[in-house]
Amino acid sequence: MLFVETLLGARTDPGLHDRLHDLEHHGAVEVVQIASTDLDRRRLLARTEKGEEVAITLPRDQKLFDGAVLLLDETRAIIVRAGEQRWLRLSPRSASDALELGYHAGNLHWRVRFDGNDLLVSLDGPAATYVARIEPMIDGGRVAVSEEIE
Repeated sequence: MLFVETLLGARTDPGLHDRLHDLEHHGAVEVVQIASTDLDRRRLLARTEKGEEVAITLPRDQKLFDGAVLLLDETRAIIVRAGEQRWLRLSPRSASDALELGYHAGNLHWRVRFDGNDLLVSLDGPAATYVARIEPMIDGGRVAVSEEIE
């Protein structure tokens, strides 16, 4: 069992992002799924997607959130995924727009899935963060955006 007594930060923090990115390439980032109703709890038991039990006991000044980093070392990381997975729907207007959008999604290492001609991007933070990365395509009318929760 892993004991976590403090949060290391958010997966989007500049100091953590690059290290997490490298570990993701090696399949070494595990997720602990926590119901949104449990985010206010300071003590709870959870299990990673790979089955490791995690005992979380946080101080009063810390609170769990979607994207919280629980563990980060040289060989692996464990992050929190809270509540329902949110998806950003991106609808390219043409085949060339779809190709460019796919290039950006791959280059940015976004977790995606496909729904017909649309690209669904798994959100690990505010949708605005993702939208900002492809803003020229959106402003040019080449990609339409809608957020959906599943």
